[in-house]
Amino acid sequence: MAHNPKKELIRQKRRVRGGVRVPHYKNTADCATVELPVPGQVTIAMQQHIGRPCIPCVKKGDRVLVGDRVGDCTDGMCVPVHTGVSGQVTGITELLLPNGQSCQAVQIEADGQQTVSDAVCPPVVENREMFLQAVKDAGLVGLGGAGFPAYIKLNPGKPVDTLVVNAAECEPYITCDNREILENAQDIMRGVYAIRRYTDVQQVIFVVESNKPAAIRTLCDIAADSADTDNSVRVMRVASRYPRGAEKLTIYAATGRKVPPGGLPADVGCIVMNVTSVGTLGRYLQTGMPLVAKRLTVDGSAVQCPMNVRVPIGTAIKDVIAFAGGYAQEPGKLLMGGPMMGIALPDDTLPVLKQNNAILALNKQDAESPAFSACIRCGRCIKACPMGLQPVTVETDLRAENIGRLQKDGVQSCMECGCCAYVCPARRPLVQSMRLAKQALRR
Repeated sequence: MAHNPKKELIRQKRRVRGGVRVPHYKNTADCATVELPVPGQVTIAMQQHIGRPCIPCVKKGDRVLVGDRVGDCTDGMCVPVHTGVSGQVTGITELLLPNGQSCQAVQIEADGQQTVSDAVCPPVVENREMFLQAVKDAGLVGLGGAGFPAYIKLNPGKPVDTLVVNAAECEPYITCDNREILENAQDIMRGVYAIRRYTDVQQVIFVVESNKPAAIRTLCDIAADSADTDNSVRVMRVASRYPRGAEKLTIYAATGRKVPPGGLPADVGCIVMNVTSVGTLGRYLQTGMPLVAKRLTVDGSAVQCPMNVRVPIGTAIKDVIAFAGGYAQEPGKLLMGGPMMGIALPDDTLPVLKQNNAILALNKQDAESPAFSACIRCGRCIKACPMGLQPVTVETDLRAENIGRLQKDGVQSCMECGCCAYVCPARRPLVQSMRLAKQALRR
């Protein structure tokens, strides 16, 4: 075979400071995605994106089909919500989300038939405006956890030249992006080239951590496809160091550009999309099926059978756990997301959201929080912070209620990655202090 330069990995532009080495625990990396049997009921939240919540567009007693729109909003920061099951709407209820917000939710009793709506058909896309409308109609948000509406991200109102596809997946345990690459390469490629065709993007850089060799080979094959006539789709391998997948760090490593404090990727000519988001877009353009299901990594020391499973959005977490064999032992902590940035859940009755990528159940021993002691002024938190902040100083200024100092501390740049608390020998609750400091500034 002739040497193909497009298959070569490119070097990262800049070395990223800070971060920590965490255990990978990628136990499910080789576990192919399995389908969850249709649950008996789903509860579909109207708030599954950054922005105003949707308003239910169905009522109790309505029959719905797979792909039907059940919530929508005319606000500019909103994307529609669809159902992944067919059945009957049994009510509109109030739902308390894991982040403490309350929103409406549509409850649907599934009929098990999974009848697809007549409205599900591939969108007609001939220009930029039609493309952005299709992205919105798909209900697509950032699937890496942020939930930012994708159609707004792809239309930043500023000149952009680079699409950075984030495939780092640096959190321990989580492997759903890895499985997306291995199982749906064609969808990813279709999404990438659609974005190139209908936006101003001139180059595409896949950023992936070095602990995913099979995914790296697959991404290199995507980059080497004959559709890439100008060799503008490349793959960059970065060191496996948390939180290498953070948006600003990924941009800096891939392009050498620094996003200013409070700024967005578009300010430096970039768009960053999670690799599963790109694959979901490619599938929607091919099939017309909106975002109605989500792949989750189900793992942790309290899970009987760790796996990657695709579930209808709105499925109760307890149904997902039951499909994974149930609890191997009584869980001490249940997390939505990874162990570093995930949100602790009060129970397993909450539904799966669009931006979920993992459900972790940890036994009581693993979930135990050690008692913290006085700061020993070692400076490890400062060295570990990828944003160059001083968490120990923020904590001190927070206790003193010195709002002016908190502003100067730059606390608003904190991404709440947890590196500071992870390395602290005194086990100080530094992440909680950073969150409280940001809340104090907002007030």
